[in-house]
Formats: sequence, C-alpha cells, structure tokens
Amino acid sequence: MSTKSKQDIAIQVSHVDKIYKLYDKPMDRLKEALGLTRKKRYVEHYALHDVDITIHQGECLGIIGTNGSGKSTILKIITGVLNPTKGDITVNGRISALLELGAGFNMEYTGIENIYLNGTMIGFSREEITAKMDDILEFADIGDFVHQPVKTYSSGMFVRLAFAVAINIDPEILIVDEALSVGDVFFQAKCYHKFEEFKKMGKTILFVSHDLSSISKYCDKVVLLNQGKKLGEGTPKEMIDAYKRVLVGQYIVEDNKEEAENTGKRLLDDPDLVEAANKKKKKVQTEGVNPDMLEYGEKEAEVTEFYITDNKGVRATAVMKNEEFAIHMKVKFHQDIAAPIFAFSFKNIRGTEITGTNTMFEKAYLEASKVGEQKEIIFTQKMTLQGGEYLLSFGVTGYEGSDFKVYHRLYDAMNVTVISDKNTVGFYDMCSMVTVKDIS
Repeated sequence: MSTKSKQDIAIQVSHVDKIYKLYDKPMDRLKEALGLTRKKRYVEHYALHDVDITIHQGECLGIIGTNGSGKSTILKIITGVLNPTKGDITVNGRISALLELGAGFNMEYTGIENIYLNGTMIGFSREEITAKMDDILEFADIGDFVHQPVKTYSSGMFVRLAFAVAINIDPEILIVDEALSVGDVFFQAKCYHKFEEFKKMGKTILFVSHDLSSISKYCDKVVLLNQGKKLGEGTPKEMIDAYKRVLVGQYIVEDNKEEAENTGKRLLDDPDLVEAANKKKKKVQTEGVNPDMLEYGEKEAEVTEFYITDNKGVRATAVMKNEEFAIHMKVKFHQDIAAPIFAFSFKNIRGTEITGTNTMFEKAYLEASKVGEQKEIIFTQKMTLQGGEYLLSFGVTGYEGSDFKVYHRLYDAMNVTVISDKNTVGFYDMCSMVTVKDIS
C-alpha cells in the first residue's frame, strides 16, 4: 500500500481543460469581441481535455507524447503562464521553470543585472540572489561578458546564462521542458550532473522531453499524453512501450480496468482515440520513413516495404537498448535472379556507417528466386547500439557471373530511435559484467 498522502503532494492537476477558439478569419474574432454577431464563428480546439496529474514531493515525473499532445501547455498552466479553461491546479512549493530560457531577460541589461531581474521575478530577494551569484557565474562560465549587455551575447552564451540562473536558484520544484540540450556537449554534461544533484537532494522534478533515454533514466513515473488527453500513467518502461504504439497508430486500449489498476496504469477506452488509432493504422507503413531517401538500381528485385518490430512483435520506430527487435523487408522479383543477397545497415545521424549485415554473411538464404515471387526477409537481433537516433538502409544485390550487381538500394530509408538508460563509450555497449574482489 502506498504511503503517499495529500500532505506531501507537490503538484495537483485536477480535471484540467484548455480550449482555444479557432477562427477562419481575423474579422470573425473582432466581430465576436465587439458583440456584433450572435452566430458562433469559431471552432473549439481542446489543447487539453480532462487531464489529472498528481506529483508527490521528491518525485521525478516525466511527461511524454507526440508534438501537439499538450505537454508544453500543461507546463505553462502549472507555472501560471496560461490559465486553464476548466479545472484546478494546486502547487505546494517554489518553482523554477526551464521553459523558454531567457524569456524574462532585458536585452539592454548586463548579465549581472538580468540575474537580479530574473531572480526577483521568480520570487527571491536581492540578498538571496547575491548569495547564489558565485554559483550562477561559475555554472554559466561566460567570463567578463557577464558585465556586458546580453544583446551582445552569442546564442550559446545567452542560454548558458539563462540556464545557470534558473537551475542555481535552489527551487523546491524544478520544471524542465526540453532544456537540457542547450550549449555544447560539455555544458550539457554539466546540466545533467546538476539535474542528478537535484534528484539526490529529493527535489520534486517535472520533466518533459522527446529524449526517451533521459526519461527512462531519471523519471520515477511517466504520464503519456496524446491529442490533449491522458492516455496512461506508469513506470517509464510501461509508458515508453505505450508511446511506441502511439507513434505507429496502435493505441493501447485496456479492456481489463482492474488489471490496469494493478499494473499502475490508467488507459482510457475512449471512442475518439480508437477512431484516431484506426485512421493512423492506415499510415503505419510511412512512420519513420525518410521522404528524401536516396534510391537507385534497376529494380530487377524491388524492396516494396520495410519496417521494424519490437520485442513484442509490434511495429515501432523506437527500440529499447538490450532488447530483441526485428528488421523486416519485403521484396518483389521482376526477373529471375540466381542468388539474391538481402542487406541492411545502420548509420548515425552524422553519416558514419556503424554496422550492418546481409544474408550472404549470415549464410541464411542462397537460393534462386523466380519472376513474380515475393519474399519477406526478417533479421532478428538484440539492440546493443548506444541510445540515440540512427538511419537504416536496405538493399537487394547479387552476383551475375563475377560482376556485383545492385538491383535495388534504399539509403537512409528510415529513422530508428534507440532508448537507453545507460550509455557507455563509443557506438556499442560491451554489456560488461563487473566484479570487484578484495586482494589479501
């Protein structure tokens, strides 16, 4: 039984709606504002609909979802930037929000002046800000530029200072919206280190990110939003699995509500969501596909479809590190081919080819194929690449006599996201087992 109580709730979001009125023309908005028409000239759009979220003190809660799902909207409502159309928000504790870095800065003021300005806006006294000044300046690490007007800063210097102010003010609640990826790789490492310090100190953290690896690593529980509705709540793994199904139009609809409660999930059996899922299923084959892929070959054998499936056999664009997954390619033969070779390869987003294989290397299929035949080739393996974004290429090749022949090749055909809560050095994880022994 949970030991949580109402007294230790840091943030309570209860039945919150946020509705925007969408007008066809600016004149329609003006007529309504002036009371010149009784006709309804707008369409209501629910950015959020009946959303409930409870965050207890000391918890790190992540919010995930596709673009337009309402993630940033709920953060702005919690921080008071927006008002809800309906519902209640309760916040117990002083908030520092990393939403739009530097939004409260005056471009004519110096860095020092903006530190005082921003700290005062958050609710700190001048004395409290002065006590934190050395930590802020050390974290930002922009040197003497802190005495210059911020309008003279580079974009990198600007976000470093803004981040340093927000994260060194010592809030009780930290709200982060995609802000840990600012600056160069060394500054990012410093940001994540500070983030981990906050967790160890027992601070309450609300974290919104598309970086599922960070969500998996840092969050105690995760809320999944889609089209303004809360689809579920549970462990990072449960919700990331659900999110992967959202990405390919296969929403989880939980029929057994008692089982859903036992597993800590609340998944909505919503007719609107089911209808949206059915529409999206028709587009599953295009999910993750690169519209600008490089394609060549005479198509004597043609790759007609390709996709990946996760360890549950569900089509996905994201794979959990160290879990089994499968790469599928379907090929149609437009002429007889004596010994076709089917291949795939992974590149990172910088274009470096990292790994790949084919049926000849694997000694898996060395038979002839006839015109009109269709084959599905499935490569199954464990994902040991580091967390990140990768590009997957496909090919059908072969030998005609001693000549190598490319029948059809698709370069950078689809995007694959690897989700990891532990990254090591380099492209691969050696999956090392560590033993430490005392030596007498």
